[in-house]
Order: sequence, then C-alpha cells, then structure tokens
Amino acid sequence: MFDGLLTLQEACPVCGLEFGGSDTGDAGAVVVIMILGAIVVILAFWVEFRFDPPLWVHVILWPAVTIPLSILITRPVKAALVAAQFRTRRKEMGL
Repeated sequence: MFDGLLTLQEACPVCGLEFGGSDTGDAGAVVVIMILGAIVVILAFWVEFRFDPPLWVHVILWPAVTIPLSILITRPVKAALVAAQFRTRRKEMGL
C-alpha cells in the first residue's frame, strides 16, 4: 500500500485498486498527535511524581519514546483512514 514512509503507491500491486482518489490530508497526523501526545504526557507526569528524576532524564527519555512511536503508529492510522475513505466515499473516488 505504501511506496515510502507515508507515500501511497499509485495502485495496489495485488488487486489493481487505484489510490489516486484517496486524500487523508492531515487527519492521520492529528490522530497520532492527539492519542500519542496524551499518552506521553500522562506517562511523563507519572514518571515525574513516582520517581522524581532530574530534568535531563525527561529531556532524553520522552523524545526517544515519542519519535519512534509516532513513526510506528502513523502508517497504520493512515492505512485505516484510506480504508475508511474507500468504504464511505466510493462514488467520489470513482469506484
């Protein structure tokens, strides 16, 4: 389904379904930001109040957790949004 990290292929290599009519926009990024942001903030508060680490631990820990998780989560979210578009907007996509 994907050609690069988040770039969709022109068409599915198995069934030939064209992805040209799909437009998820920034919805995938917004979903990831909202969900992952809430989880990371809650975990940061928990770590702060439970262990009381120095500030440099937070500076190193949370970017190291957030960046890989956001990359891992964004592709499945975008794939789900494309699938939802094909399910609900077939006529607009020329199907």
